[in-house]
Amino acid sequence: MMPRLSSYVLRQLIEPVLLFTFLLTIVIWLSQSLRLLDLVINRGQSAPTFVYLTVMMLPQLLVIILPIAFFGGALYGLHRLNVESELVVMSASGYSRAQLTVPVLIAATMVMALTYLCALYLMPLGQRNMKAEVMSIRADVATALLSEGNFNAPVKGLTVFIRELDPDGQIHGILVHDSRNVNRPTTYIAQNGVLAQTPGGPRLIMLNGTVEQGSTKKSQLSVLKFQRYVFDLDQFAEQQHQQTLQTSERFLSELLWPKLTHDSGGRTRRILLAEAHNRLSAPLYCLSFALIALAVVTRGRRARGVYALRLIIASVAAGALRLLGYGAQGFVVRHPSSYALLYLVPLIGCAFAALEINGIDLFAFMPGFRRSALEPAR
Repeated sequence: MMPRLSSYVLRQLIEPVLLFTFLLTIVIWLSQSLRLLDLVINRGQSAPTFVYLTVMMLPQLLVIILPIAFFGGALYGLHRLNVESELVVMSASGYSRAQLTVPVLIAATMVMALTYLCALYLMPLGQRNMKAEVMSIRADVATALLSEGNFNAPVKGLTVFIRELDPDGQIHGILVHDSRNVNRPTTYIAQNGVLAQTPGGPRLIMLNGTVEQGSTKKSQLSVLKFQRYVFDLDQFAEQQHQQTLQTSERFLSELLWPKLTHDSGGRTRRILLAEAHNRLSAPLYCLSFALIALAVVTRGRRARGVYALRLIIASVAAGALRLLGYGAQGFVVRHPSSYALLYLVPLIGCAFAALEINGIDLFAFMPGFRRSALEPAR
């Protein structure tokens, strides 16, 4: 079992990490869910459908959010222990820096494991389910038409107006304008009707109306009255053809050993391979961020101005390290043999932070900073 102080430090880290993760997820989720909200509203879908789609989107966001939220939460938790002099009391009681490192690395390992779970399993599973649901929504033309008093255009070339819809499904006042053939646009007008689901797809059954067909070449209009006319809505539904899986929809085995029907120049295979190694290396940034946060809080003088400067430098260093990782992914796409670079970037961050924790001067090229931040106070 961990010492009581280690358990205490671990709790002080986990709480802000959870808070940062929640806040970042909410902010990014709101920005990303707008496109789904537009789709759901325009297609007449329900609120549970919107919630389902956004939940399926969350794992992809968490892969990016978790390491960043962990750094912010870990830095805040250690900073709070430091400014409240709890780290000083722990050190005076014999709690060494090595013992303090243990709960920090345990928290990093927990977040790293969750990031791996999202990246390797939950993200591709969620992306596949979301894609299937979106395709189903776009193919459901009938549901998109059930909007009273509005001109609905669920697909290009079709405009439908419904004046009134009864609770029992009866429709009053129907206008359908079919302009797929620009030379012979057709307009259907009916007094009543009903929307029926058949084995062959949705059908709009119109009663007591007319069919008006024009001709742009001859400037003629032909009118045909009908008592009952069945309009096939399934012809406007988007066909759900089998599509190639996107990068985010593939599991790790499908990235490493893809089955491609065509791959001109091998670029697709290189992109998939780079994505596979990126998923395996991205969670390692949790370890780098943990050691960076530990180094900035436990090393150097505690003068307010110098300490604030160290916090800023640590944040900039963590951000630069992650951006360097994203740049390395693009480099690996062009040079597949350099995939080890994706792992080296976070490991180099770990190494530099570990050296800083052990008192190695990494800022010798900045004499002023070295004198003010690293030398012990007299």
